Amino acid sequence: MSQYYGIGDRTLWNPSNGASHLFRSQLPIYEAEVGLPSGIGPMADDECRIDPVAFAAFVDALLAWHSRTRHAVMATLSEGFLTTVLALAEIANIEVSWYAAERAESHYIRLTSDPQAREWTAALRQRSHELVRHMAY
Repeated sequence: MSQYYGIGDRTLWNPSNGASHLFRSQLPIYEAEVGLPSGIGPMADDECRIDPVAFAAFVDALLAWHSRTRHAVMATLSEGFLTTVLALAEIANIEVSWYAAERAESHYIRLTSDPQAREWTAALRQRSHELVRHMAY
């Protein structure tokens, strides 16, 4: 069994029920963290519609929130969800605003001189891009 996430008539993602349940169960947590609705509607008859405008705003807010999070456990816990959201945005052809992430990364580097911090945004982009290949649609 699987479920369908789409915009208009276009299917963006067709995950298994288990993957869909895990993803959907995390939505309210991150909506509360960023203070915005995700734009991902309710699941009805194994189909879920995504509002592209609301979803784009949510993706940008989530990326900005995550980029400000330097707490190791919070960053690790949220990274998988964020990567999935970024991959879904890529499939939907939604342009992501990486500026906030890059700005937070630059600020962090100035404060800590951590050479590995320079690779964070690029690595996140790469992981989300690679995940697209594993998301059936």
